Amino acid sequence: MIFIPRRRVVPIRRFAHSPTRRFAGAPIRRCAHSPFRHSPRACVPPATWHISVQGMLFRVSHVPITTTRHRSLEAYLELRLKPLNRRDQAVKQHTLTLEPNVSTSDYEDYFGNQVSVISLPFRHTRLVIESEVVVSTTRLPLPEQSLALSVQESRQILSSTLPFSFDYLQPTEMVRTGRDATQWAKRYLRGNAVVREGLEELNRAIHETFEYQQGSTKFYTEVSYVWKARKGVCQDFAHIMLSVLRTAGLPARYVCGYIETTPPTAAGNGSPRLVGSVATHAWVEVLVPGQTWVALDPTNNCWCGEQHIAVSFGRDASDAAPVRGTFKGAGHQSMKVKVRVRRLKTSPPTTGVA
Repeated sequence: MIFIPRRRVVPIRRFAHSPTRRFAGAPIRRCAHSPFRHSPRACVPPATWHISVQGMLFRVSHVPITTTRHRSLEAYLELRLKPLNRRDQAVKQHTLTLEPNVSTSDYEDYFGNQVSVISLPFRHTRLVIESEVVVSTTRLPLPEQSLALSVQESRQILSSTLPFSFDYLQPTEMVRTGRDATQWAKRYLRGNAVVREGLEELNRAIHETFEYQQGSTKFYTEVSYVWKARKGVCQDFAHIMLSVLRTAGLPARYVCGYIETTPPTAAGNGSPRLVGSVATHAWVEVLVPGQTWVALDPTNNCWCGEQHIAVSFGRDASDAAPVRGTFKGAGHQSMKVKVRVRRLKTSPPTTGVA
């Protein structure tokens, strides 16, 4: 991690480029907590922008239920269940219901995610977390000029963002680099390759090479196993893609969110049927020149669009986990997760100023 002295922080007027900070209502001085908040263009939008999302409208219900055979003595959890307001999505409503009913403490983490912390310092056998959100999404045009550059040109331009993109270039415990990642990086993201073509070929290669099989891996399954087994789920495919991108010197981050797997037949808008988990979905965002994040879904071999709802980000699945924490007690613990993404009728756009 690179330490940036506080006295060298960018002048306050430049922080107006960060929409997530403004929406969270946090003081501008807190921008130092995030590796990308020091860059005037790191979050894509210009200094002042308006959310006017007129695409698809979804209601998402996410219910993790944790049960234990014997009473848990206590539990402490972090919840990353509230989507962020971005140029391609606007949160219209979010409610969080807990059973047992306990209060939450909210904060924004290092990666800009909205986090709710809950504490249960008493005995319990069951914990129900119900998150319901209404969000509007739209598909943004791709930054064609940035994607038309070569990989080598992109690396040179992005080298100026190293203090801010450093974390998204490094291997982690869950996203390790190695021989396989190096070979794929040389094949699809060689220096003279066009960025767009390289990203699309890599996305397609993962989709065609690895078999989507639920239950074939676990949350902490290592990337090395996935390379050998050639099967996994969306989390594993995202980790594979991250390992190749970072080996090639392109900053990339893990995205956890929701996906509309089965669009309504009466929609008549040609929305494709997508493959996704019964719980949350995972994909990848790549930083390209112009400080723009572009999102790809290797599980479905596509650029992400209005059927994808981003919730949390990080270096890997551990950073962006929807529910993370510890339970204290004896006996077996199990968790069941129910996620439902339902498309609503289009309503007037949500408009806000960042």
